[in-house]
Amino acid sequence: MIIYGDRKSGNCYKLQLLCANLNIEHQWIEVDILNKETQSSDFLAKNPNGKIPVLELDSGEFLTESNAILNYLAQNSPLLANDLYHQAKILQWQFFEQYSHEPFIAVARFIEKYLGLPAERLEEYKQKQQGAYKALDVMENHLSTNSFFVSNQYSIADISLYAYTHVADEGGISLVNYPNINAWLVRVEQQPGYCKIAQ
Repeated sequence: MIIYGDRKSGNCYKLQLLCANLNIEHQWIEVDILNKETQSSDFLAKNPNGKIPVLELDSGEFLTESNAILNYLAQNSPLLANDLYHQAKILQWQFFEQYSHEPFIAVARFIEKYLGLPAERLEEYKQKQQGAYKALDVMENHLSTNSFFVSNQYSIADISLYAYTHVADEGGISLVNYPNINAWLVRVEQQPGYCKIAQ
């Protein structure tokens, strides 16, 4: 199978980390979003939404959206619960990541790391940081009584949230006042096959 993505992107890194954890063989094709490679006719044929990552299966079928791909690749593995309730809890945290976490932490990081913090986006950058801390507060509270996000067991819920949380500082977001999150980051990094995000 083939994964199209940007190794510095948190959403793409989710798939790298999962594949490393589960030792899933794949081909990686780097896509340059700043050069608008996701807007080419060839890429849009794979994902009409023009976003990465994209998974191309051996069948020639395509899957998009990072968390959907995680759920597909984690089937029949310890990283996806067997029972419906805990599968739904994983989805609950993945929806939280996409709606309450990623739009703030990932966008602040994009403005700083990818765009170099241009003056015209400084106000947006500061607003994104406020939303980021709200999401981190929710995570910190949950992790005060849990080792991981679902069933005290490492899962794709953790991968989804780890991807952008561990590089939050690249968007001007400090984790200094989040001891439970910092302890959880260490636990994620101790998982078999752990790999780092590209810099």
